Amino acid sequence: MKSATHIQTGEKMSDSKPKVSIIIPVFNVETYLESCLDSVINQSMKDIEIICVNDGSTDRSADILDDYAQKDQRIKVIHKPNSGYGHTMNCGLDAAKGEYIGFVESDDYIRAKMYAKLYKIAKQYDLDLIKADFFRFAEIGGQLKLDYNELSHGRKEYCNKVLKPADNQVVFKFIMNTWSGIYKRSFIEKNHIRHNETPGASYQDNGFFFQTFCLADRVWFLNEPLYMNRRDNPNSSISNKGKVFCMRDEYEFIRRFLEQDPERFKMFINTYWLIRYYNYLFTLRRVADEFKPMFLAHFYDAFKQAKRNGELDKGVFSALEWEMVSLLVSDPDQFMKCHLEESEMNANQSNIKPSSATVINSIKRSGIKVTTAKILSKFGKMIP
Repeated sequence: MKSATHIQTGEKMSDSKPKVSIIIPVFNVETYLESCLDSVINQSMKDIEIICVNDGSTDRSADILDDYAQKDQRIKVIHKPNSGYGHTMNCGLDAAKGEYIGFVESDDYIRAKMYAKLYKIAKQYDLDLIKADFFRFAEIGGQLKLDYNELSHGRKEYCNKVLKPADNQVVFKFIMNTWSGIYKRSFIEKNHIRHNETPGASYQDNGFFFQTFCLADRVWFLNEPLYMNRRDNPNSSISNKGKVFCMRDEYEFIRRFLEQDPERFKMFINTYWLIRYYNYLFTLRRVADEFKPMFLAHFYDAFKQAKRNGELDKGVFSALEWEMVSLLVSDPDQFMKCHLEESEMNANQSNIKPSSATVINSIKRSGIKVTTAKILSKFGKMIP
């Protein structure tokens, strides 16, 4: 294990500016790391730099990274003490020299032509960022199970063209990830875009996504799957049911970003509450049953305050979504019943859709038997 921050590189690491810098955050992923690295070093585009940031791994990950760095001069390994995902990603951003920047999670892998295709389009249209569709996958019983995910949820009229998210805020409802695309480094640096660095937190890609979409003028959605996103790693943050308030912390970070500019705040605050609603639904379904009352109390309180502040705009929600938001701020118990259907418990952050039916018995299936008053009085004070 490396205890101090230092850099291990290939012997002939070039100082020239590569076309794409690829940042790989690493923490205890020895099982998947080699397949990830192999997919990156075997890209058809060779003019890349690969920045692996080891966040204090205690397994063999550090040794695997150093071995690969000795074999490929494009690889730079940054070893540092554990400080969390946001700081790890920012270390990679600070080290990047490429014209564009991409991210690969260390338990995922990518298709061989991913960066060649993205870079070609990005250069042709002078894009701030370009994102592609992807596969979620799991290896079950020796078989690879694939699930094709369209960023646009089938809205192909927004694909394969230059868009400005500020003028097309429907794109904020597209799948929220940061790793299936590339970003112009000068755009990132000019706008001082970085990840939230809350230690031990998760979902810090939400803030990066929101910043880039608010600030970008030229965005492209490519309806072709180029990235392979793993869903069978038991150690991934999406599987951690104890991280109850990470999503809250991330959306407070995003709000502070909006508040830095009054014009920006006015332009995006309504969309902000729409996206916060989606991700709070995801969190309410994800966390362990024992934490659901606590999070529901916070969910209620946050949206009640937003309503008082006049920050909830009926126009950005669908009719059903607005009905459910209205139900949330008037009757959290009934809201909970509507959104805990077993079929939706496995919904992911990208595909949250509110139920169209009221399921009276769902609250019983979840094991939660509390009234609204009890939720707010008993659990509200426990929210950190």
